[in-house]
Amino acid sequence: MYTAQPQPKTPQVSEPWLMIGALVALTVLCLAANVGSVLRFIFPTGSLVVGALLFFRYPLFYVGFTWWLWFLTPLVRRMIDWQAGWLDPNPVLLAPFLVSFLASLTLLIQLPKAIRGNGLPFVLSAIAVLYGAFIGLLSFQPQTVIIALLNWLTPIVFGYHLFSKWRQFPELKRVTERTFLWGTIVMGSYGIIQFLFAPLWDQFWLQNLIAIMKIYSFGTPDPLRIRVWSTMHSPQPFACILVACVLLLFAIKNPLKIAASAVGYLTLLLTLARTAWLSWFIGLVVFIPSLKPRLQMRLIVTLMVMSLVILPLTAIEPFSTVISSRVQTLFQGQQDGSFVDRSIGYTNLLNDALVEVEGRGIGYVIRDANIGGNDSGILTLLLNLGWFGTIPYVAGLVLLIFSMMQGREAAIDPFVGACRAIVLATASQISLNTVMLAPFGLVLWGFIGLAAAARLYYLQPFPATDPEPSIPQ
Repeated sequence: MYTAQPQPKTPQVSEPWLMIGALVALTVLCLAANVGSVLRFIFPTGSLVVGALLFFRYPLFYVGFTWWLWFLTPLVRRMIDWQAGWLDPNPVLLAPFLVSFLASLTLLIQLPKAIRGNGLPFVLSAIAVLYGAFIGLLSFQPQTVIIALLNWLTPIVFGYHLFSKWRQFPELKRVTERTFLWGTIVMGSYGIIQFLFAPLWDQFWLQNLIAIMKIYSFGTPDPLRIRVWSTMHSPQPFACILVACVLLLFAIKNPLKIAASAVGYLTLLLTLARTAWLSWFIGLVVFIPSLKPRLQMRLIVTLMVMSLVILPLTAIEPFSTVISSRVQTLFQGQQDGSFVDRSIGYTNLLNDALVEVEGRGIGYVIRDANIGGNDSGILTLLLNLGWFGTIPYVAGLVLLIFSMMQGREAAIDPFVGACRAIVLATASQISLNTVMLAPFGLVLWGFIGLAAAARLYYLQPFPATDPEPSIPQ
């Protein structure tokens, strides 16, 4: 008698896409219906609900969803403001923070295990941030401290969350590669559109930024005169994420990566973010030696092909004049106004920062005529955390980076080499940007978490020559 054999269950991937699609559709419908003022609260609430469902039921989708929120939420904010009027601070921008901070549950649940094991450096840095928050509460309003705490702590807990999934490293790798490949295409393409046409919502936002916030470093709200920040909220953080994108493209095997590189590198140049340009070069110098000779040759060939595509784009108008004039300032040194201002700012504040033992607390913002509050990670660390907080924070960070660089995983897996390059490229900006805070910090700690996960994964007993061995049980 014939007995029907049970059929294997097909993995259900439609539910997470349905949840994400519902949030996207709701956002588009609200914008189309011109109810942006309502969307200001619907979007962060809906993002948190979707993020929580993905966190508990579809953890790999949660990782990709979180990155996309960081990529796109500022654009949603600008479209809403264009409809409903300028609002700052804006609740829409809470969406990526709230969803990313769900990862703190992972650290809380695994805290005893993390303290006894490889997660201790994450805990050290998190404790330093909590110390800074305690000091901040003694001097500042709770709301100010909470917002600052999200900026400091969210990257650490998200990085630990990625590290804690080390048994799923191959899947994490694929999700990250796919997210950053398409992120490069979307953000790079929009950045070029922003430069050429200056969409109305970007013009409106920049007009208010100049008139109300007195910020003049983003260019003017006109086509061909915008300093590109694409779907994000500022050229420097956008450039930092774009550096991560284009470095990761070297490790991705996908026919779309040449097109992604073309728009990615052109947009990176249009950000006019010289610090990011230099950090990309540092990342490349770190990346190449980590690979086997065969992979080094493949990377060099990829670089040559990308150059053939990208260089002609930068040599034509209207791009060439803007890019070439900014490139020339790299060699001006002490004649560059920005360099001079920051040097004076460092001189004014460094002595105070070096003697700050207990710190002024999280929530304190640097206020100096020559240097902005986000222009120095070193000063921000010392002034916010003092030596009591800076030492454990930096100790945790250095331990993770040192451990990350010890393994030989990059020789067999270019993705790991790219993670290392991204971490060191981002960390190299610490004297000129607050790389500890989101969104810079998401790149720094997120790829530290991935590199640490890779190290633990490849230490398991399977053939070292297999770049993607089976997940150990």
